[in-house]
Amino acid sequence: MKMLRLCAAALLMMSGVAQARPAPAVPAVATPALWRVSDADTTIYLFGTVHVMKPGIDWFRGGVKAAFDGSDELVLEIVEPDDPNAMGAVMMSKALAGDGVALSARLDDPARDKYRAAMEVNAMPWQAFERFAPWMAGMALSVAPLQKLGYRADLGAEKVLRAAAVKAGKRVDALETVEQQIDFFATLPMAQQVEFLNATVDGLPEMEGEFAGLLRYWQAGDPKRLAKSMNESLEATPQLAQILLIGRNANWAQWIKGRMTKPGTVFVAVGAGHLAGKGSVQDQLKALGIATRRVKE
Repeated sequence: MKMLRLCAAALLMMSGVAQARPAPAVPAVATPALWRVSDADTTIYLFGTVHVMKPGIDWFRGGVKAAFDGSDELVLEIVEPDDPNAMGAVMMSKALAGDGVALSARLDDPARDKYRAAMEVNAMPWQAFERFAPWMAGMALSVAPLQKLGYRADLGAEKVLRAAAVKAGKRVDALETVEQQIDFFATLPMAQQVEFLNATVDGLPEMEGEFAGLLRYWQAGDPKRLAKSMNESLEATPQLAQILLIGRNANWAQWIKGRMTKPGTVFVAVGAGHLAGKGSVQDQLKALGIATRRVKE
């Protein structure tokens, strides 16, 4: 359960890890949280995103929309290639295991049986993943249940914001490259990758509830409850938390500090998990002597 919650939370922390299919709309009004960092001539908005979403969630409105409209530049975690095949090619180059060991051979007998059954239930032939590293199969399985439930990557906040920025002629920049982001998983020690995969398989029945809870807290603009839901898994896996969350937050805080020396208004949109709880971007900024303020709806 702990690692599964981290799988769900990863979709609040990582941009390029999910694709999904259409589903009927479920109308819902959301008021996600927004923060501001400012001085005499610079304003930087910090907005936490969800990378997959169902149709009908009305979030790009109110204070978030006003802050975006008033910004000169949009900064995302990554800027995905316009060609989806290019993104897939990068992932495949990182996903292939370099030691020639078949994925199934890395698992003990009970885990292997459960893994193969889970792949089949989710319409993914396990044989096609034999040359891949375990992180790739684990990520695919953590996304598959959400696909069935109608969550769509094309409705994720980043894609909506980027499309709006392009239409408005705003500059679009990124804090990381696609390769860097994929490497956060691809460079994990093999034992930790296997643990990630096994825990994902074990917790698939709870995935719907875990992600629905995280999304509900995001829609309500409740970062404290979002952080509380995530913290158990992050504290139980400190190495992974350092790689996926804390270290990146520290890097981004340094970027924000540097950007404050230039005038203008910037809208920074990163996974909501980065703006919640201990070690958040706001905490890292505070350590640098920079205050953040919540923007009220």
